[in-house]
Amino acid sequence: NVDPNFNQVFEDNTVKRIDVVVSDARWQNMLNNMTDIYGAFGSGSAGPGGQGPGNVSVDSDEDPMFVPANVLYNGLEWYRVGVRFKGNSSLRSAWQNGNLKLSLKLDFDEFEDQYPQIDNQRFYGFKKLSLKNNFDDKSMIREKVAGDVFRSAGLAGSHTAFYRLYINYGEGPKYFGVYTMVEEVDDTVLDDQFSDNNGNLYKPDGTAASFANGSYNEDEYVKKSNEDDADFSDVSSLLSVLHNNTRTTDAVTWRADLDAVLDTDVFLKYLAVNTVIQNWDTYGRMTHNYYLYNNPDTSQLTWIPWDNNEALQLGKLGGSLPLDFSGLNESEWPLISFMYQDATYREKYDTYVQDVVDNAFNISTMQSLYNSYSALLEPYATTELPGYTYLNNSSDFQAAINELSSHVSQRATDVINYLN
Repeated sequence: NVDPNFNQVFEDNTVKRIDVVVSDARWQNMLNNMTDIYGAFGSGSAGPGGQGPGNVSVDSDEDPMFVPANVLYNGLEWYRVGVRFKGNSSLRSAWQNGNLKLSLKLDFDEFEDQYPQIDNQRFYGFKKLSLKNNFDDKSMIREKVAGDVFRSAGLAGSHTAFYRLYINYGEGPKYFGVYTMVEEVDDTVLDDQFSDNNGNLYKPDGTAASFANGSYNEDEYVKKSNEDDADFSDVSSLLSVLHNNTRTTDAVTWRADLDAVLDTDVFLKYLAVNTVIQNWDTYGRMTHNYYLYNNPDTSQLTWIPWDNNEALQLGKLGGSLPLDFSGLNESEWPLISFMYQDATYREKYDTYVQDVVDNAFNISTMQSLYNSYSALLEPYATTELPGYTYLNNSSDFQAAINELSSHVSQRATDVINYLN
């Protein structure tokens, strides 16, 4: 019942060390399981730094297996912690291209039934944590910076921190590189950032996550809380209200009905931040990478961002959405399209856009932060090992930092042009 120690686990301006110790047999079981899911390790067409297009395949719905391992940190040891590889397309891509710098999920009491002495074991008050591998991010700071910008703007979201990971699977501690520790939404985010954690928490994934007309599918509104409760009326109501014909016949009523089921202020603020910083791998381009929480205090679904390693760049697959959402297919992404077409909502969005570049994502603050993180990470980033890195060479790291500094300046100009 200890309160989470955020200052210990998510300390800024440092790169802490964490070790995972797993038996050789269990490590081999993890690798064999990955082979069963994604094929042979290194089976893709790997380019420099272990990257490349890889084999074309459908992402798996199957999570990799947990195994018990010990975690060492700060002179202490946690016993029989559940450890597994995590991710989807990023996990498949890294695996198939022969890169062992893979993301991990830690669950500190996953094996409490087999090992009763770890019943309700916690890591400074945290049950679950993710160690993100900064996939395809040569700066290694996008996950942390984007998450911090969302939270600085007043949105709910995960705390993050830099760690260097060592794994010992019988051959001594091996350096796996710079990782970002990320707080799990269904663990402490709800406890810490909402006064009531008993509402429905969803992690939508699939066509239904677009909220397109006719896309309703309870299997794709993946519940992370109240899983045994078959009540999906909140997401069903959002879909129904969103597509109600009052949108075009009685906008006042439509907005009132939408406000009743969705925290539209939070969504518009999220949308402003997400679009200004350019985060493409989420709603608007991809049908995943966000949570919805039905806040019992308001009975409104609240948007929570997730998985930001692809942020702070134009991006792939058509790139980040333009600030005015031109070219966006409204039938595919109605939540953005319909709200932006409404003058009242659009005015709020524009106000948030200006606020983002004035405050949470202003040039001087961000460029100073980039310089600070560059100095902090450089010794650990540039010494990552072949086969455990996304860098082609050590100069890639500073080049990526420089790109981020130019990016924040360009986005301020883009906002000026958009609002004018």
